[in-house]
Amino acid sequence: MRNGEIPYEKFIRVQTKSPRSQLSALIRVLPTQCLTIIERQQRREIPAVSIMADECCDISETVTAFLFNTCRLPPCPDRHDVQAAVMCAVVTDNHPPGEEEVKFIPLTTGSVAEFYIKPMLPHFGDIDVMYHLNTRLAIPRGHPPPTQLPAEFHNYVYAYEIIGSRLPGYVYLALSYLLKQRSDNGKYNYIEYDEEYFAYTLYALDDDRHCHGPAFLADTESTPYLSVDVVRCVRCLSWPPQAADWPTRHRNYGWPNSAILDRVVSNGCDVVGVAHRQCRQHEWMGKRQWRLSFSRAEIVLINNNWTPLQQIVYHMLRVYVKTKRLTESADDSGACPLSNYHIKTLMLWACELKPASWWTDNLNLVRICVKLLNNLSVWLTDARCPHYFIDNCNLLDNSFNKESVACILLSIDKTYLSTWFVDHYVKQCAQLCPRYISRLSGDVSTKLGIQKVVSEIVRWRLDTSLAVLWDVVFFTEFYISSEVSRHSFTARSCACYKNELTKIDKRFSVYFSAIALLHVACKVSRNGISDELMYILSTLFGRNFNECYSEMSRCRTEPNTSEMVEFLQKSAVEHLTTYRQLIERELGSVATIVTTDFEALYAYKRGEYQQCLQLSTQNVEVLLHAEDMPSVPILSYIIQLLDNDIVSLTALTLIVNPRCRDWNYSASITQLTLSLYLMAQCQLKLHHSVTSLAQTLDYVKDTHKRYPPECMLDKWTLKLIARKAFLTICTNI
Repeated sequence: MRNGEIPYEKFIRVQTKSPRSQLSALIRVLPTQCLTIIERQQRREIPAVSIMADECCDISETVTAFLFNTCRLPPCPDRHDVQAAVMCAVVTDNHPPGEEEVKFIPLTTGSVAEFYIKPMLPHFGDIDVMYHLNTRLAIPRGHPPPTQLPAEFHNYVYAYEIIGSRLPGYVYLALSYLLKQRSDNGKYNYIEYDEEYFAYTLYALDDDRHCHGPAFLADTESTPYLSVDVVRCVRCLSWPPQAADWPTRHRNYGWPNSAILDRVVSNGCDVVGVAHRQCRQHEWMGKRQWRLSFSRAEIVLINNNWTPLQQIVYHMLRVYVKTKRLTESADDSGACPLSNYHIKTLMLWACELKPASWWTDNLNLVRICVKLLNNLSVWLTDARCPHYFIDNCNLLDNSFNKESVACILLSIDKTYLSTWFVDHYVKQCAQLCPRYISRLSGDVSTKLGIQKVVSEIVRWRLDTSLAVLWDVVFFTEFYISSEVSRHSFTARSCACYKNELTKIDKRFSVYFSAIALLHVACKVSRNGISDELMYILSTLFGRNFNECYSEMSRCRTEPNTSEMVEFLQKSAVEHLTTYRQLIERELGSVATIVTTDFEALYAYKRGEYQQCLQLSTQNVEVLLHAEDMPSVPILSYIIQLLDNDIVSLTALTLIVNPRCRDWNYSASITQLTLSLYLMAQCQLKLHHSVTSLAQTLDYVKDTHKRYPPECMLDKWTLKLIARKAFLTICTNI
């Protein structure tokens, strides 16, 4: 529960008494639907909101119930979280050309980092990753150079003083000190530069990145769903003087509280390389002007301190402003009437200036949005949008016609906005549902029609919560396997993978550890053990590293590293088995998951055919009639556990369908296909009877019919099994 949101719980509550009674004083449920929704909510411990079946019902109340019911709360990982975590790890392994000792320190920012609710409609269009160099530091002008720095910084650090400009929020960076870490006590001494050098803002990760504003568009080939904006910044560990009044200004309602204020201030800020729009064409200022960034502060305030209600309101405002195209430039000047940052600023001020009762009394999301949009209209009319952190900083200028947008926002009332959300939000959500629900969205001319489609969408949303998680799990397995093989992999990126994935879901970190162990095993088999690989293993094993260090050290000194490879492969299989078990506990109701497929594979690789046959036969019996099951990605590091036939088929798949090389689920086989293959191979090696092979052949034929044409590797593997079994049967008849 966030910030003691008792009114939210009073509104969104599970009915534990009569299912035919009112679930809320505000909204009710259709009697024929009530019991089903309540039972599902109680079983999954998800709070329930009911939908009134009454022509007297205010549509805004139905919209409110819809948003509360369909916005999932943590823990609910999604693909975008995983993409952001992986991109942070990828950025970590980059460095400026020729400066291998310089490290990039990434941070996920923007909407992915701010939102913890998961609405049905996406509420952001890209992933934002900000990073700073561990050799650069910004300090407020007049502050003494620091003598201690976080461990992430290099032992040589260039310190730039922040110099204010005539435009609030925009600054210059003057190189003033070189900080050098002492070896005896770890503290930094400094050398002061005689002349000021103003830092340029123009740089990119490499020549292939595309610049817009302070961001560089990363290689979207590795992120097939959302583009990634990578923003380079300079870290400032101090709270900037330009925002000195923010922590101490008077607050009538105690938001944010003193603990949060201290946390925000202690995080400092960042400085990003972008000039004010008015200065971008200036020859000197356009290349040297920077902007103060409070992304770290915003993440703490929004993700950690907003209630679900406030997050949903923020989402609704952004959807409305973007869909109404109020964020688009009307000309070629690049000036946009409104941006997401204006909406964020509006919300931050509202959280500080409004009492808790303003949000929760007579709770109605549409009413709150109307009032906030009307307030935004006043800001536009007055041509002022006060920066939340910096005094005397106006986020609006005279570069566009604000009056027309202000008139639109001022004319909004509850009836209009309720209807708008039904037409542009609820109906879009209906299109994500099965056809029997999407058809209902065509009849929203009456309140009963609206309530009916809303009830069905909510019912479907609740029913599919585990199915959505299953999709995220499926995506994550392929994405991690693919990205580890595509990019450089070091102890630094390994630590970043583990930390970021653990924040999302600890199970993903277990899966990553298995893939990383296979990566190291592959490297060792080719080139032997190295210091960097030992650092990676230390990161992966953590506290257990000492237990296996003696084994690894012995293998390191011997020319034959096969024992080392076998040890790492065994550890990887143990991690994969643990991962399967963790996933099966929660998702066993939406998919048939066997947990010993990798154990069987490893037994086959070691020549333990009887053990492999026993496990594979058990798995086939479980999976034979399953409707959904996991797949095994046949990618770079998994291949070392497979035999030559599967490897050859995989290579043939990649030749026939080159798209599989970058990103495609086609380079995989299901647990059933793998188990049938292992079972047949063991039967052949153990010289089983023709009868048992004939039974396996029947299983293969039945399974082959179930796979669509796009499951190319599955179908080819099954054909290979059938051919081997058939030839053996013919030989022995």
